[in-house]
Amino acid sequence: MMRSGQQTTQRAARFPGYVKIVSVLLVAEFVGTFESAMIFIALPNLMHDFNVDAAAAGWAVTAFLLVAAASAAICGRLGDMYGRKKLLVIVLSISVVGSIISFSFGTLGGVILGRALQGAAGATLPLCLGLARQELPKVKVPNVIALIAGSSFLAGAGGNLIAGVLLQVGNWKALFIVSGIMGIIAALLVAILLKPSPTNRTGARGIDYIGGLLFAPAVGLVLYGLTNASAWGLLDGKTLAFVLGGLAVAAIWCWWELRVENPMINLRLLQTNKMALTQLCTAVLGIGPLVAVGILTPIVLLSPATDPAGLGVSPAMGGVIIFSAATLSFIGSPFSGKVAAAVGARRVLLIGIVISFAGYSAMFWADNNLLTFIINTYVISIGVMFSYTAFPNLVAESVPLENTSEGMGINTVTRTIFMAVGTTVLTMALASSTVEGTLVSTESAFNTAYIIVAATCVVAFLLALRIKDSPRTDEAHPQDSAQLSVPGN
Repeated sequence: MMRSGQQTTQRAARFPGYVKIVSVLLVAEFVGTFESAMIFIALPNLMHDFNVDAAAAGWAVTAFLLVAAASAAICGRLGDMYGRKKLLVIVLSISVVGSIISFSFGTLGGVILGRALQGAAGATLPLCLGLARQELPKVKVPNVIALIAGSSFLAGAGGNLIAGVLLQVGNWKALFIVSGIMGIIAALLVAILLKPSPTNRTGARGIDYIGGLLFAPAVGLVLYGLTNASAWGLLDGKTLAFVLGGLAVAAIWCWWELRVENPMINLRLLQTNKMALTQLCTAVLGIGPLVAVGILTPIVLLSPATDPAGLGVSPAMGGVIIFSAATLSFIGSPFSGKVAAAVGARRVLLIGIVISFAGYSAMFWADNNLLTFIINTYVISIGVMFSYTAFPNLVAESVPLENTSEGMGINTVTRTIFMAVGTTVLTMALASSTVEGTLVSTESAFNTAYIIVAATCVVAFLLALRIKDSPRTDEAHPQDSAQLSVPGN
């Protein structure tokens, strides 16, 4: 026992600056999530200032999502090859350029172009998680991975809260000024305070340009079709054309990636039981609780009390409730990491699924009273936090150290795509039954949505039970990959 304690102390001594590393990674991830969330509350202002409808203004959201999905996987792979620190600085710098364009062009097209460039920040999460595993001692990795993933809740809710304040005291341009300043600060902190990342020279031979070029349109076509399905109709010709066209390109891309020696995105990582089932669970929960917490909660809170499922809360109070739930999730995320370190991330996922199931099952009666709804929102947020923070730890347990950012990128893309599917499914459920003569959803429509979410929890639980427990494939130390070199950043 004494020997084990001495080894832990010696190992910690070899990794000074723990707080510095974690703080820098949290700042970088906050920028990516903030930029993703900040635009939603600004859409009405964009519609008014540019005299456009919701579909046109919605491109400011869609453009970001399309690039973010591609960036998460491709930049994760490039980070593993050429250095995660270097790639993190690059994507943060590109997002700053996007903020400048959105702010300065003065047209909706300029805003959309800038938002597309900001989408490069979609790679911050896989790169930050890869850096955490690379830089920190093994005993710290599960906690830090959970903390960084959990910060997404705080950054997302904070993005809406900060954006609301900025819109109240200024206009939508203030959002891009703040996001640009945050991006510059984060890029400088990463460049100055983090040490150079190892590079995998073997993986860097023969860049798979074709795989990179095919991946972006495959994801883009599918996501664009799904994000517009609620407006066009799920079986509309345009929806099917985009989705099926994207799936056709994706099939060609899969064939190519499995054929080349050094693929841009290594689909062979999915051959293990844990990695494959982790992606399936991510997909199923992405359709359910991962996206439902962001859609159903604000609708119920902010809808007039005269609506069948409305509580009539003011936007400011609604923002405070949502932010407090996100804060609770963030505070609890280190506990999720401790559980993952002690008994494995699979059990953390199972805990999260059970809590989410209980929360959405209680929603059949909890949305009739504000206090019970708030309590239940906190329960759901905790369940989602456990599930959300389990995924990156499951990936870390599934892939070699040198493939960490790549594996995290695959998981991020899976979550992004299926949360888009979930958005379409849940909004169509809410539209399935409306008060006669209005577009207001009935209580039965909300119950349908709750049933869908609960059903995804059941399916995900059964899938998670089949995940095999196994130790992490590599220790999270630079020494563990002696074959890697560090020629630059």
